[in-house]
Amino acid sequence: MSETGIAKAIPDAHANRWKALVFIALAQLMVVLDATIVNIALPSAQQDLGISDGNKQWVITAYALAFGGLLLFGGRIADLWGRKRAFVVGLTGFAAASALGGAATNEAMMFGARALQGVFGALLAPAALSLLSVMFTDAKERAKAFGIYGAIAGGGGAVGFILGGVLTEYMDWRWTFFVNIPFAIVAAAGAYFVIREPEGGRNRSPLDIPGVVLSTLGLVSLVYGFTRAETDGWGDSTTVGLFVASALLLAGFVFTESKVKAPLLPLRVITDRNRGGVYLSLGLAIIAMFGTFLFLTYYLQIVKGYSPISTGFAFLPMIAGMITGSTQIGARLMTRVAPRLLMGPGFLVAALGMLLLAQLEIGSSYASLVLPAMVLLGLGMGTAFMPAMSLATHGIQPRDAGVASAMVNTSQQVGGAIGTALLNTIALSATTSYVKDHIAGAASKPQQQMVQLQGMVHGYTNAIWFAVGILVVAAGIAFTLINTGRPDIASASASGAEAGEGVEDEVMVPVIAH
Repeated sequence: MSETGIAKAIPDAHANRWKALVFIALAQLMVVLDATIVNIALPSAQQDLGISDGNKQWVITAYALAFGGLLLFGGRIADLWGRKRAFVVGLTGFAAASALGGAATNEAMMFGARALQGVFGALLAPAALSLLSVMFTDAKERAKAFGIYGAIAGGGGAVGFILGGVLTEYMDWRWTFFVNIPFAIVAAAGAYFVIREPEGGRNRSPLDIPGVVLSTLGLVSLVYGFTRAETDGWGDSTTVGLFVASALLLAGFVFTESKVKAPLLPLRVITDRNRGGVYLSLGLAIIAMFGTFLFLTYYLQIVKGYSPISTGFAFLPMIAGMITGSTQIGARLMTRVAPRLLMGPGFLVAALGMLLLAQLEIGSSYASLVLPAMVLLGLGMGTAFMPAMSLATHGIQPRDAGVASAMVNTSQQVGGAIGTALLNTIALSATTSYVKDHIAGAASKPQQQMVQLQGMVHGYTNAIWFAVGILVVAAGIAFTLINTGRPDIASASASGAEAGEGVEDEVMVPVIAH
């Protein structure tokens, strides 16, 4: 079916879709910015509010637990209420929580505000992605829309470094919270007046309460387990207990979902070969990316002595690479080649960039090593993310669009928690053993400091080698599990599904040609 045919089939939904994309992209940018912007402001906020070193991680953890734990529930609420309503409520709540964080006078108020941001973020993020999936059904338009969305999802974090540095250095850490408010107001007002959702796409089945409880507790235990592992070690009894609890709760969740009449996460969403491949490869890629972001930040600031703002600007080539990969390579080729031929090579190009970073030394030049590595990382990830985001919700029944979108966010959130904890642990143990072996030969204090720095860089490069391997595995999964063909003939089937006519996964059938 042509674009005109689709538009006739669902005229209201499509009339303002490009305007709607602006507001959806703005909301996504706000959520992604917030994830990194607070990291930059943390030292100043800690000092101002008298937060102890032991408690400072809760500024990050409170958000991660609420966001990661409630994503599936948020996606289901979007399917139940309607995505537009969930999107506007999520934005309004996120703005209110940001105002509370900016006005915080003690650590309890700050932790509460961060947890609230996570709660409303978990409602907002799946609603944004599922709105795109039900509004853009024509293959070429979908490619452009997801190209823009993918570029923001990938590059927004690095913009956060710059904005966070500018706000903290020239204004006040509180503005890293207050800056969300204008974003949210503009996006919510725009969405309210512009977005028109397709009819018949809601899932009005009763809420699966056991599924909500089991998934939320299971995901919270998993994310908190990795957070604990980072600070207390993998052998810590609480850490092990959290992982065991998470495994039992999530196994119970899968069992419950297979039995109940109206599941929170219908297993058809994740057992589809292509979507399963996307969730798995995307989660692995995020593990590699998150850890490396952290090491690069530390390397540039501690080893090379960059200021927070300079560090932010140093990440710009990566953003440029991501935007190019997403909007110029991914979006242009998505209707011409099968998704696996974009995702697999994309992850391999990113692995090549990571391989360059594994050669880091104290005296490494930014221009000759870090810059080309960042460009390759950005290009590879941008090219891979774009078809991944689109394929994760492609061919899904409208009533499942919210939870399918939530699974993308969940794989990213859990991947981020694993990446930070796992790669940090590898780096720390390599640094400790390097310093232990070399410190005896350092007589003076400057020599000892040099050994500490060399140990730090040695730790980073060791962990980055693991990240290279993880990206190669992600590419392997993309090549083997994802077997759908190019989506140029999918729009006709998709339009029927979006209008509420589709049966389970029927949209995927005609495109599995390769």
